[in-house]
Amino acid sequence: MASPLPSVASSRPKRLVVLVSGSGTNLQALLDAIAAEGAGAYGAEVVAVGADRGAIAGLDRAERAGIPSFVCRVKDHPDRAAWDRALTEAVAAYEPDLVVSAGFMKILGKEFLARFGGRVVNTHPALLPSFPGAHGVRDALAYGVKVTGCTFISSTTESTPARSSPRAWSRSSRTTRWRAKPPSTNASRTSSARCSSRSWGVWPATATALRDERF
Repeated sequence: MASPLPSVASSRPKRLVVLVSGSGTNLQALLDAIAAEGAGAYGAEVVAVGADRGAIAGLDRAERAGIPSFVCRVKDHPDRAAWDRALTEAVAAYEPDLVVSAGFMKILGKEFLARFGGRVVNTHPALLPSFPGAHGVRDALAYGVKVTGCTFISSTTESTPARSSPRAWSRSSRTTRWRAKPPSTNASRTSSARCSSRSWGVWPATATALRDERF
């Protein structure tokens, strides 16, 4: 059964575990926002960073910030179900109030969401239901969109994946939030930078809303 979002009754900062797969720019935005206010004033702190592979910039960011990290690779387990159980236990060890999937490119399984459902927030670098999948930025720019952005989803059900089709999200998500803006016309920037950076600034605000149960 999905756990409820943490109550705001407690005065302690909410504990966040952030999952990453790459550069960790969304993680950095969250760390910067917390550092600017202090964990007590912000109301949340990142207590651990997890990844599905080693030697990535996201883990380097965690190390520089003095935050514990762990790596849970699919190939180190006999099957995806075993990996999902291992990831669940690795995250649970840090007793999070909220799990933030910040560019984590693996589907979270049933056991993970049974443990943390209702306390998981995910991002997609396009305005769902348009351009789902792993290449949302590329597909949006190739289509020639006039407006792009990012989508944030707070899940509650055991079946909701970290990244999936818009139909699955509409069935299973708690709430969806969008942030839109015209894509950059600066040709010197990569396609990912032209669209994905839209999510960096809104991540801290979304985490704050979830912390306060306003999402």
